Amino acid sequence: MELHLVRQIADIDRQAWNGLVIDNNPFLRHEFLLALEEHQCVSDKFGWYAQHVALYDQGRLIAAMPLYAKTNSYGEFVFDQAWSQAWQSVGLGYFPKWVSSIPYAPVTGQRFLIAPDQQADQIRAFLVKHLQKIATEQGVSGWHILFAEHYAAPNDQAWLSSQPDWLIRHDCHFHWFNRGYQTFDDFLAQLKPKKRKNIKQERRKVEQAGVGLRRLNGHTASEQDWQDFAYLYEKTFAEKHSIATLNQGFFQAVAQALPDQVLLVMAERDGKTIAGSLMFVSDSVLFGRHWGCMDDVNSLHFEACYCQGIEFAIEKGLQRFEPGAGGEHKIARGFEPVITQSAHWLAQNPFPSGIAGFVAEEKAMIDDCFKQSWLQRPFKLND
Repeated sequence: MELHLVRQIADIDRQAWNGLVIDNNPFLRHEFLLALEEHQCVSDKFGWYAQHVALYDQGRLIAAMPLYAKTNSYGEFVFDQAWSQAWQSVGLGYFPKWVSSIPYAPVTGQRFLIAPDQQADQIRAFLVKHLQKIATEQGVSGWHILFAEHYAAPNDQAWLSSQPDWLIRHDCHFHWFNRGYQTFDDFLAQLKPKKRKNIKQERRKVEQAGVGLRRLNGHTASEQDWQDFAYLYEKTFAEKHSIATLNQGFFQAVAQALPDQVLLVMAERDGKTIAGSLMFVSDSVLFGRHWGCMDDVNSLHFEACYCQGIEFAIEKGLQRFEPGAGGEHKIARGFEPVITQSAHWLAQNPFPSGIAGFVAEEKAMIDDCFKQSWLQRPFKLND
């Protein structure tokens, strides 16, 4: 077998890479990762350097991983700034580090892409052993595998959690689950009366404000739609004094390459675009990602980002809707707490007891958040 690290995903055959992707996950598809690179969304400008993993057996790609060398911690959604400061305090470099994740997207999914005819655990063990050796040789401080698949079993996260040299961190996200609903009203019928009434009132406020919504995909969204959305996206980041890493070229490239896996919701009033939300679709999951607005309309954010997504998921028979990280306000709208995990290997750990304590305290805090959130679920029958 031959193991390669490549600095651009274009050096790996598109069809071979996509053949390893489960559930047609859009974030893991070759086209999505290529668009990030070609439109400079991952580049030295933002501190993301592609080093994707490709494992070949007699010329055939049998395993792969998205992998980036990082010179900062931006866009990961697993915060390790305290670790970086601790390393610096004893004269150690925390950067570069390795990250296996989807840039700027806290979405769950494969991190070890393995051909179905291979022994998955053996391939994972082979990759980890050899990549840890390379990381040490390159002076990388550690390797962080974020939001690995944990729904399907056996899965990447379960394997990582069983490895003694990997630290496991926890977080609490909120996902929506399709329990065989045929319509949005079927979903509402499962909620407590007050919660059901509140959602109906929110939707009514948007309608009474004279706002109309269009659901578009890569086939139906125009260049003007993408220009409008890119403006809204950049405006949102500017207002938060943050960095807008994506751009119109990237959005359009993904929409063109994966037209059926894009859901763009555009809100209009008096012929003018005032808000938009962007989501992506796998064979079974809807992923909510970005939102921006020009006019502050009561409840429009909830409508464009959550209700439209739930309605779409029901219509398409999707199993789950991941709307993004954080946000306990999602519970009242039918989303449920889910524990997500990330795995961390440190080439050198100067604070073994301190890091272990940090991880344990964080887990206890997340467990408490999960329990409290679980009790707040809006469904009529809370088990």
